[in-house]
Parts: sequence; C-alpha cells; structure tokens
Amino acid sequence: MRVNVVKRALKAGQPTRGTWLSLGSIPVARFLARSGLAWLTVDIEHSLVDMETATHMFASIADAGCIALARVPSNRHDHIKRVLDNGAQGIVVPMVNSRQEAEAAVAACLYPPRGTRSVGGSLHALNFDTTGPDYFAHADDEILIVLQCEHIKAVEDADRIFSVPGIDAIFVGPHDLAASMRGPDGKPPSGEATAQAMKHILATCQKHRVAAGLHVYSAEEALARIEEGWRFIAIGSDLRMLLGAADDIVRKLNLKRSAAEMAKY
Repeated sequence: MRVNVVKRALKAGQPTRGTWLSLGSIPVARFLARSGLAWLTVDIEHSLVDMETATHMFASIADAGCIALARVPSNRHDHIKRVLDNGAQGIVVPMVNSRQEAEAAVAACLYPPRGTRSVGGSLHALNFDTTGPDYFAHADDEILIVLQCEHIKAVEDADRIFSVPGIDAIFVGPHDLAASMRGPDGKPPSGEATAQAMKHILATCQKHRVAAGLHVYSAEEALARIEEGWRFIAIGSDLRMLLGAADDIVRKLNLKRSAAEMAKY
C-alpha cells in the first residue's frame, strides 16, 4: 500500500505545503498535482464540487503522486465516509468546536475497533495503489486527519480538542475565527487579539505534538510561518492563483484592475 508521505512528514515535524482546489476542475487538479506541491485539498464545503467530480479529482491527484485531501461540507460521518471510500487520502473537517466533535471526526476515519468507519467501497484502494483487503488492513495508518479550528470556542477549548488521539494536524480557518471574535456591534477583533489566538493555537498544537496549519497568501508568508513553527501550510487556491496572475498582467498593462479579491484564498 502506498505510504501517505504527508502524514509521515508531519509526524516527523517537517513542514508540508499544498493548496486548495475550489474550481471543480479536473484538468487544473491534474496540472497542480504535478507542480511540486505535496498535497491538494478538494474543497467540497464552499464550492460547486459534487461527489463524482471530486472522485475524479482525487484520482487525478493520486495518480500524479500527490496526496489528495477533501474538505468535507461538515463534520458528519456520512460525508467523511463517502470521500474516503471514493479515494480521498485524507480529510479536512470544518468547524470542530469540542472534544466530542473531534472524537467523532477521528472515529469516522478509522475502521473498528479503533473507529466507526463502515467497510465498503473500491476506488480508495486504487488511489493507494493496492488491493481492497490490503487497504482495509492498513488504511487507518495512512489516512491524514486534519481538523479545523475556526471559532473562538475551539481556541478556548484547544487543550481538550487538540489532545484527541489520531489527529494529524489542526488547520486554522482565519476568516471564520475572526468572525466569531466580533463584538456585539459587529466590530472585528483587534490585531492583538487575533495574534494571541493564533499563538495559543500554535503553542497548544506543539504541546500535543500535532501539526499546526493555516492558509497564507504567498510563498514569502509561507516561509515566515514555517519559521514560526507552522507545519501544514496552504498557499492560496487554484482560483486565487488564476486571479492573481490575471491581476498582475492587467496592472502591468495599465488597464482596469481585475477583481483579485473575488477569491477569499
């Protein structure tokens, strides 16, 4: 069975870099899987991607030797089971705000007796270049489990959440985290409050030997965050890369600026 090199790297304390796929494009997945990035996350939470398209994207990524991840729409057993059975080599679970929710997400990724994942599917074995029986025997050791910390409640309860056995990485959702920290009048949190929350997340991850991750906008920012100790780094997205390149061309031609900010990441 193919080894999940990203899971191994994170366990060894090494940084990994990838990006988000939000356009639902199989050709884009094929090209970016050969770009040198270690992993690609197919975003099924905030995009138009359906399961059939996601399945073909997972296969395109895995066949190129890159690691295929899926951000599921929510922390539900059926969402997690379905992306794993259709070939995702790891998951990103949004809005995990309690230890109980973290335990449920981890359990959904693992077969009994360690977890509650049901035995089925066939495409998962193809993406790990193995047989069905071998996949069922070793999948627990190769599936990458990433939980998102994107609410102030999760920051406040970080010690109990991040210590759940089986978590490979905690990934910060900065926009939702900032939104959860708004005042009663809707005023956003101060830069100092946001920085303190991020420091607490990083320190708690390090305490429990779980990789800390977040989204950044550039290679320079990625290097700076790695220097701070962050290990699971998403650099932009397919959409942001597209709009960023277009914006650069438009600026150099002194034309009307393109709407690069249409992409959150």
